[in-house]
Amino acid sequence: MSFNTDYLRIATEEAWVSPEVLRLGMELIATHSTDDPGFISMWGKIDRNKLLVSRLLDLGKQRIADMDAAGIDMQILSLTAPGVQVFDAPTGNRLAIDSNDILAEACRKYPDRFAGLAAVAPQDPAAAALEIERSMQRLDMKGVIINSHTKGEYLDDPKFWPIFEAAEALDAPIYIHPQTPSPAMIKPYLDRGFELAMLGFGAEVALHTLAIIQSGAFDRFPKLKIVIGHAGEGLPYWMYRIDYMSRMSMASKYKAELLPSAYLKRNIWITTSGVPWAPAVTMAQSVLGVERVLYAMDYPYQYVPKEVTMVDEFPISPEDKKKLFETNAVELFNL
Repeated sequence: MSFNTDYLRIATEEAWVSPEVLRLGMELIATHSTDDPGFISMWGKIDRNKLLVSRLLDLGKQRIADMDAAGIDMQILSLTAPGVQVFDAPTGNRLAIDSNDILAEACRKYPDRFAGLAAVAPQDPAAAALEIERSMQRLDMKGVIINSHTKGEYLDDPKFWPIFEAAEALDAPIYIHPQTPSPAMIKPYLDRGFELAMLGFGAEVALHTLAIIQSGAFDRFPKLKIVIGHAGEGLPYWMYRIDYMSRMSMASKYKAELLPSAYLKRNIWITTSGVPWAPAVTMAQSVLGVERVLYAMDYPYQYVPKEVTMVDEFPISPEDKKKLFETNAVELFNL
């Protein structure tokens, strides 16, 4: 299982979808009931890839066989983007509860292979907070998944902060997973075919993360834990310049008490999802700390088994490699 390593390989950003979320999402597109061009583009591409859909739906033998083939010991599963966030609030709440129940059952069936993050509907912050409480206390979920913007709105708006309050109180990390840029910003990305993982996803989550930092949310909730993927969506690389510009007049809206880098080092964890590339990962380790960087594959969107051994061969110490693949995930997600 561990391919003769002295660490487990825990993959921390691995996607699934429930049949009903898939069906209702496709109905939104078919009936022209959504005006989000990014969602239409993203899910239209998913629907045409039958193998991808099959892997997203599977919470059993096919997924575990793929894990075994790649040497992955455990997946931390989350409802694929945009989760329930594209629906109206009542539908989103219902789908979040139903999806979390399905995922919890799969985790109970395969406790050594799967752990789960709870989906919530930020459209209704109070209900989302209650679902975090239910999922953490009754379903043994290990955190929360929020797929970036919700109908063009971001978590820096204090109206969403009941979600942060619940997550902090329950020590539930919030994984901010990408989706396509919001309708207000997507046109130049869409025009060039950049709306997905090539650029749009990273730009979306970098914006969202900096917005949360700038809002002062981490001063209000100092123990809140946020996780972002894809080697930090560029933020570790830009950290010096972000700090510098936060002091300038162009950042007059900056409300936080500390420099952005302080929160990146205190409240943010990053994963390697989709980036099995030593220069990016080791750079992030060097500026954030080795305890802040976790392994992820990004299954099934980037299922390339040889990429796992590429990470095995990173030029880092055995101790740091174990933190990357295993220890950091165990500690952050209370596995």
